[in-house]
This record gives sequence, structure tokens and C-alpha cells, in this order.
Amino acid sequence: MRFSQRIGKKKATKEIQLESIDTELQNGLWNIIKLLYIDPIPRPSNYNRGEFNGFANVLWHHFYKLPVDRIPEYEFQIEDFIRKRFFEDEWYESYDFIEFLLNLDYDHYNKTEFVDTLNSILEREFAGYRIIDNLIAPISNELELEELSTATKNTSQFSALNGANVHLENALDLLSDRKNPNYRNSIKESISAVEATCRIITNENTLGKALNKLEEKGLNINNQLKAGFDKIYAYTNDKESGIRHAIVQQPNEPDFSDAKYMLVSCSSFINYLITKAEKIGLEI
Repeated sequence: MRFSQRIGKKKATKEIQLESIDTELQNGLWNIIKLLYIDPIPRPSNYNRGEFNGFANVLWHHFYKLPVDRIPEYEFQIEDFIRKRFFEDEWYESYDFIEFLLNLDYDHYNKTEFVDTLNSILEREFAGYRIIDNLIAPISNELELEELSTATKNTSQFSALNGANVHLENALDLLSDRKNPNYRNSIKESISAVEATCRIITNENTLGKALNKLEEKGLNINNQLKAGFDKIYAYTNDKESGIRHAIVQQPNEPDFSDAKYMLVSCSSFINYLITKAEKIGLEI
């Protein structure tokens, strides 16, 4: 804590930034983009226009959607334009830009370092988002981030769990859409990821049967934990929620907190199942 914070002249903490980016956060994000992504791009020489020009073409054509024949002639002018746009755009467009960079197929930089450092800035400046699987997701708790990251990593590690991985990524994508989030279908995808995991391990199509089968195979599941997840599963099948069935009456519309809770809970349960299955020697 700084001196000014210790004596109460400046706040030690600030509110979570969900629909804004303050100056400190914006500066921190730009510094990481500049130092760890833009600066390492190979520059033009007398004999080679270099990767930087290719990067500019991709950026102008696919992200800015501007005429490529209007790209500034000199490298410093290109970088000035990129910087100006980053600082003048809306807060969500700044996050769009970071996501765009993350999804480009370039190997000129250390992606792990880039993501980890961006996440540290997001945490330091109390942003309500973290980077998971090339998406900027509305997650601010580090334990939640760890569960989600572990689940996507675990399900991508085993080819048999590819279906579960697709469901998890879809759930995260639907939750993370800053312009048009779909909480209902995000919840549906989250629970489908659990079902897909259970199906691979037990060959059962419903969660209840799958959990029973796991116990028959020697996987000891805590009764309270099992009952808790049974209730979560029942919620998704309830007619009032209208999540997994046709909506026949005015539903209780799920919100962000519902969808986030389901995604984190389902990710945690998938991690739990995989760890338990490996412990008793079940092949995945």
C-alpha cells in the first residue's frame, strides 16, 4: 500500500469496473499491448517489408474495417493510429481489440506471458473481467478463474472429452458476449458439459444415472455434494426456468449471476469428476 493510501489521502481500493475502463486500467492494458505484443513484431528492412506491415493489413481489414490503401506509410504513424484508437474507443471496444489480438495466429510473442500479465493488470485495477481461453470473460474472482481455466484445459487434454470442451467454450462465449449475452443458453451449455463428461466416464445419458454408475465403479461421491448437484440439475430441467425445455409459461429469466454461478459450478464439478476418475484408475 502506498503512503498516500495509508494516510487516507487516496482510496486503497476502488469499485469493480464492469462497464467502464478508468485511466489507470487503460494505461496498464496499453502498456502490456505495446511492450509484449506490438514491440516484438519484426520490423521492415530495406529488403523485407516485414511482419509489421502484414499485421497492419490484417488489423485494418478485419478489425478496423478500413481501406488498406489508407494505412499510414510509416511504422510510427501506424502505431500512433492504433494507440489513438485504443484510447478513444468505447471501453468494450478496447476489450474487443485485445480479444482480436489473442485470436490472431502469430508467434512473434510469448502468449502465456501476455495473457498472464494482462490478467494481473485486470486484477490490480479491479476490472470485472479476466482472460480465459482467448476470451475476456466477466470473471473477477481468482478461484473462479482457476476452476474455469482448469476445466477447459482438462476437457481439451482428453480427446474423448472434446464434446464437454465445446459445451464449456460455448457457455463461456454466450456469457462473455458484452453486446448480447445469452444467459439461458449459457446455463444450458454448462450443464451439457457435465453430462458429456459423465457420459464418457459412465456411458449413461442422464446425470442422475451417471452419478449412480460412477459410485458403482468405485467413485465415492459425497452425499451432500451429490444432492447439491442433483438440485442444480433439477433447476435446469424445471418448467419455470424453461432452460432445457420448451417455454410453456412466463419463465423466471436467468441473469448474469445465475449463468456465472452455473458455469463456475459445472466447471468445478467436471474437475472433481476427472480427478476422482483418474484416482480410481478409470480410463477417459
